[in-house]
Amino acid sequence: MNSAMMQTVMALVVCAVLMYFMAIRPQKKYDEKKRQLISSLAVGDSIKTSSGFYGVILGIEGDVVIVEFGNDKHCRIPMDVNCIEEVDKPQADTEE
Repeated sequence: MNSAMMQTVMALVVCAVLMYFMAIRPQKKYDEKKRQLISSLAVGDSIKTSSGFYGVILGIEGDVVIVEFGNDKHCRIPMDVNCIEEVDKPQADTEE
């Protein structure tokens, strides 16, 4: 191998390593965090959707959650669990 070919191979290796650490690895971390968030969903959790809507989970049926939005208790919308971005668990009432 001549030196020009060796430099090209090294440049490709460096690009592959950079791509792994800047794109693939962070995406895997995000996917794992999202999987944990979805598996921890429970009825009564307050959520924020990817569209920016806030609501409360009323039911979970596989990959679909029934969410109640706003103050109108009749506004119940089924939505995909992958649209949920944030979850706030209800705090248990503690008396001292």
